[in-house]
Amino acid sequence: MVFNMKKLHFMLLAFGLLVSTNTLFAQAKKPTLIILPSDNWCEQRYFMTEFDNQGTKQKVPNYKQAFQEDTEIGQVISKIGSLMIDRGFPLKDAEQELKAIETRAAEDNMTASKTSGAELNESPLDILKNKAKADIIIQIWWKVSKTEEGKVISFVLEAFDAYTNKRIAASSGNGNPGNDIVPILLETAILNNIDPFVNQLQAHFDDLLENGREIRLTVRTWDNWEHDLESEFDGEELRDLIYEWVQKNAVAGRFNETNSSEYRIDYEQLRIPVYDDKGRALDARQYARQLVKYLNGAPFDFEVKLITRGLGEVILVLGEK
Repeated sequence: MVFNMKKLHFMLLAFGLLVSTNTLFAQAKKPTLIILPSDNWCEQRYFMTEFDNQGTKQKVPNYKQAFQEDTEIGQVISKIGSLMIDRGFPLKDAEQELKAIETRAAEDNMTASKTSGAELNESPLDILKNKAKADIIIQIWWKVSKTEEGKVISFVLEAFDAYTNKRIAASSGNGNPGNDIVPILLETAILNNIDPFVNQLQAHFDDLLENGREIRLTVRTWDNWEHDLESEFDGEELRDLIYEWVQKNAVAGRFNETNSSEYRIDYEQLRIPVYDDKGRALDARQYARQLVKYLNGAPFDFEVKLITRGLGEVILVLGEK
């Protein structure tokens, strides 16, 4: 009886460990996704618009128009989203995010610089990134060809890191001939290629969790500032003190200083934690705010202008706001 009780205890312990391991695996963090039509798809269907990027005209996809006027895009994104949700990936709804942005448009249009009266200047995609705060943007392109056996659909599915715009996963292929509607044909074609694509997404996100998210940080100075980045504080140059702060607050001290002068510092491939100490997603702006607080304090007492570009790039201008 003693032997049987020990055996039973061992079996229960092993079962408990197995359940615990599986639970931890099931709870592994997944990247948040948002799905959009590709630039090429929007260009082919004339869903493009121009905006003024600091005096230069730039064409960008008009996602709002695409969702309003195209009869397939909503269904296509819904089908792909369903495949991703089935694999445990949190999904942001692009159409709903665009509607939420529009409700704030009038408020943003009234926002202007306190000094010069200049207006806010962001690309439509940057606005969407900042609002949705997804980790990964998936873009879909497709084309339908007619054959004697039925319609054949070709597709390209690409994933980009929302912070760096680097391509991190891709899948393409052709579906089998059929007579179903386009969203179903596309879903079937993608389903045959989805697992390697998903594995690439998860591998990228696992790397972020282990090694940090990549951002770009630039520190500059106003031309009327009384100091520069070679000014000394407590016996050290300001740029060296900033370097030490970045090194201390980068994941494993990983970053590249690509430029350092009396007026400008550029840090690239700067790895920051994916989440802060409260479990909230950390972007370039939130990270840079910590550096701003450091520069606001003793012995500096600087005013600092913080400028963001998308989720993954931030510029600090020292001297005034």
